[in-house]
Amino acid sequence: MRERNVQATRRWRRAGRSWRPILGIFAAAMMAQGASSQAAVHVLPDMTVTRESGTITGAKAVRADPTMQEVLAAFDRAERALEEQDLSALMQFYAPGYNYHGLHVADVERIWGEVFEHYRTLSSTHLFAEMKILRAEEGLRVELTCTGGLYGADVQSGVRVTLDSWFQEVHYLVRDKQGWRFLGNRGDAPRSAPFSSSPHHPLF
Repeated sequence: MRERNVQATRRWRRAGRSWRPILGIFAAAMMAQGASSQAAVHVLPDMTVTRESGTITGAKAVRADPTMQEVLAAFDRAERALEEQDLSALMQFYAPGYNYHGLHVADVERIWGEVFEHYRTLSSTHLFAEMKILRAEEGLRVELTCTGGLYGADVQSGVRVTLDSWFQEVHYLVRDKQGWRFLGNRGDAPRSAPFSSSPHHPLF
């Protein structure tokens, strides 16, 4: 994980972009999560949306993009299901073909079930930095670069903790009749699926 973060930081530096504002916003969002269970989905000021017709810049224009609005709505639905600990509704966020290095929908459902068993008042933070809209054989596909975290209160102690955090993770989403759904992530493969040892990255 540390190696992946270092590589991501180097890529940003080579591109001449400053990652400090992102970390500042992320830190503020995490502190806000400590006091509230509400979701925090942010379109970063320098976010770009790239599609066949060109690149969109500027937070207002990015938010007005129809695909961006649909993706934000999908994350909002997933967050509501997360807060309500509605496993059935949350799994609607996952495409039937979901695959994260061998972890499939059934594996994710089992792991989320264990998360719901051990934690309450779950919430997540998402900072969107870049979105690429691509046309694949199965239809439209989105590659969404996101920094964020997953939070919850331990059932036994009541202490609110950060269950996981990620930096510049690339989420893959596909659109079907149900809307935009999670297909997988770009990242290192987990060694095993059990909740006690597998990373949470496959989950958000």
